[in-house]
Amino acid sequence: MKLLLDTHALLWMSLDDSQLSDTARDLIADLENELWLSPASYWEIAIKISMQKFELSEPLDEFINRELVNNDISVLPISTRHAQAVSTMPFYHKDPFDRMLIAQAQVEEMAIVSKDDKFDAYGVQRLW
Repeated sequence: MKLLLDTHALLWMSLDDSQLSDTARDLIADLENELWLSPASYWEIAIKISMQKFELSEPLDEFINRELVNNDISVLPISTRHAQAVSTMPFYHKDPFDRMLIAQAQVEEMAIVSKDDKFDAYGVQRLW
């Protein structure tokens, strides 16, 4: 199964945070699943770092690159098709980063690993 990781799922997985559900942890650990990350997620982390709402013990690029390699995560580039999907999406969810993740999951027919139940209004498969 193709799994698009929400930003918090990536962080909680990487930092071994207990907020990551057992189901999400099992899905991420299952080698049969393909893990994907959107640039929207590392952009969101960068914004939170710049606003001093989040802190890493290392530079963001080192953190992301290590997690991609260590966890066999592929990057899902943002395409014009994804942007087009956002442009026609209803505003059930107002967060621009999450709206892009929803659009990417819809266009690419992926499930999203996320705690955010606002995603459910868009008909994407959310796993948690």
